[in-house]
Amino acid sequence: MKKIVSLILLSACFASAPAQRKPDAPSVKKQVIAPSYAWKIIEPLGLREAATLDTLPINYGQESVPSMRSDAWATTGNFGTEGINMILSERKPISNFFFEDAIETWLPTSQTMKFYNTRIPMTLLSFNSAGGRDNSQERLSTIFSGNFNSKAQFGALLDYLYSKGCYNYQAEKNLIWGLSGSYIGDRYEFQGYFNHWNSVNKENGGITDPLYITDPAALQGGVASIDPKSIPTRLTDAHTRIKGTDLMLNNRYKIGFWHEEDVLDESADTMRTIRTYIPVTSAIWTLRYRQGKHVFNNGSSKEAREFFENTYLSSDFTDDRTSYTSIENTVGISLLEGFNKYAKFGLAAYASYEIRKFNQTADTLARTEDLTPFPVGISSIAPKVTQNIARIGGQLTKQQGSILTYAATAEFGVLGEEAGDIRISGNIATRFKLLGDSVSIVGFGGFKNEAPPYLMNQYLSNHFIWDNDFGKVRRVNFGGTLELPHTGTYLSIEACNLQNYIYFNESFLPQQHGSNIQTFSARLDQKLRLGILHWDNRVTYQKTSDDYILPIPQLAIYSNLYLKFKVATLYVQLGVDCDYYTKYYAPNYQPATASFANQHETKLGNYPFMNAYANMKLSKTRFYVMFSHFNQGMIGGDNYFSLPNYPLNPRRFQIGLSIDFAN
Repeated sequence: MKKIVSLILLSACFASAPAQRKPDAPSVKKQVIAPSYAWKIIEPLGLREAATLDTLPINYGQESVPSMRSDAWATTGNFGTEGINMILSERKPISNFFFEDAIETWLPTSQTMKFYNTRIPMTLLSFNSAGGRDNSQERLSTIFSGNFNSKAQFGALLDYLYSKGCYNYQAEKNLIWGLSGSYIGDRYEFQGYFNHWNSVNKENGGITDPLYITDPAALQGGVASIDPKSIPTRLTDAHTRIKGTDLMLNNRYKIGFWHEEDVLDESADTMRTIRTYIPVTSAIWTLRYRQGKHVFNNGSSKEAREFFENTYLSSDFTDDRTSYTSIENTVGISLLEGFNKYAKFGLAAYASYEIRKFNQTADTLARTEDLTPFPVGISSIAPKVTQNIARIGGQLTKQQGSILTYAATAEFGVLGEEAGDIRISGNIATRFKLLGDSVSIVGFGGFKNEAPPYLMNQYLSNHFIWDNDFGKVRRVNFGGTLELPHTGTYLSIEACNLQNYIYFNESFLPQQHGSNIQTFSARLDQKLRLGILHWDNRVTYQKTSDDYILPIPQLAIYSNLYLKFKVATLYVQLGVDCDYYTKYYAPNYQPATASFANQHETKLGNYPFMNAYANMKLSKTRFYVMFSHFNQGMIGGDNYFSLPNYPLNPRRFQIGLSIDFAN
């Protein structure tokens, strides 16, 4: 790895060094290059949404701190491992392959995948490192994009993460790679990507006693200090592997007419004709293939008997295997927005057909006396299940215009397990001038009536089995946002009603709550500035009508105080940030199913997690130095647990750099 660091540092020198030429060399007229841009895909028909290029120097180092994935992130602690967002407005519902939910924040998804049109080849290479030999954390990632011409581009990504962890038996290794491409022509458009990941992490089950963190002297005969690596853990021979594949191919063929316009060519003082293709209608076909595999192994039967309440398949070892495959085809036709002055919106209709397959651990062993009998009413779970699902939908959009834009999508299940499902969502946005500032207001809302994921109804493993008949989950939400760029103010409010909410109970089993649960959240982002002094604050207030079923921290605050200035061509950000949320009954983590379950014995929170950092950018190179969790033992006490028995990383130095190789 030292060779990799040396190579990156050498490349940074070349990337940031200005080009030299002899004093008497003739000057060359600078080539004018169109600006680069990026976009994301809006499902299900492949509409494009503008995105950032991710080259800003501000807050670059914070990306390498595990607990900074959100303002209230409940995590097992190590970088790249499982976690759940406790900010309700940002949390996604349980997916069809729920094992991936716990690590989704580290994976590329259809919502985060970006396409780039850079005109010239672009390579973003970054390397981050922390800790020493026994607790090292390293991440090497790169993004490449290059254009064949103004219409076609090709991209690739590679992300390798390896972290030994600050505590025993929590090492994590994750390899992600992918390819992407797009072609935006007059008649034909294509956008597609292929991503694959393989994540392996040790499962330690948490430390055996929280006093090793909060009061080590009580367990060590008065010795107040302890090496985190010497703290005993509940599991020592268990690990989880999650593999996945995501393929998306979006095709659009546009039918329209050619528009001719005569313009004056000033260089030749003559008239010439410009032909522009005006699309009116388009036909769309999207292919989506998703595959996932979850494996949980545990080789210690003694630890298994102490850690797990039940053992159904084998008392000697655990080898749980669950896989999921989905193939979905969507076809649609749309009337495009803006082909004439009367076409103020786009209108589309589509139909999709999906085949899902689930394979689970089969109950093939003979029942012995040392095994736990199956729960009453459960005789077996089918090891293989196939679902055939059909949906129809429509979409109304207006993406053009500076005053008013909107989008609405309605989808209905017509065949299979999702027959009768309803998904309706929409938003409307406006922008106007007020006292010299550009004010942006967005309203949004939605209604969902969805069948629960199959694995929430039927599942079999060595330590957990369930056979449920859950009803459809209903969700109604509405809210809005207000943005004032001049004052650095952003405000969002959302209210939600949940019925038949599914959660994991104290026994780590899925359970459905039939009554209604109302939630409310309000978030205020406020950026303050006085010269080079900046103070960015983000405050989230959230409330639930039933905090026994849906426990959440009521208040979460992220505050970042820093100096931002420039020394010659070097951009500098020096500061201290703090992440804080109020006490609540944080969930328990179950390594066998990579799930988070309710508990009502231990409250966590009320602890400030603070980082001191220096982020810098020189030409096309970003780099940082950070003293993460520097306040340990000094400010806030020592109760820095994110989950019961899972402490956050102790204080340590972290470094990293990112280079933009634009050729």
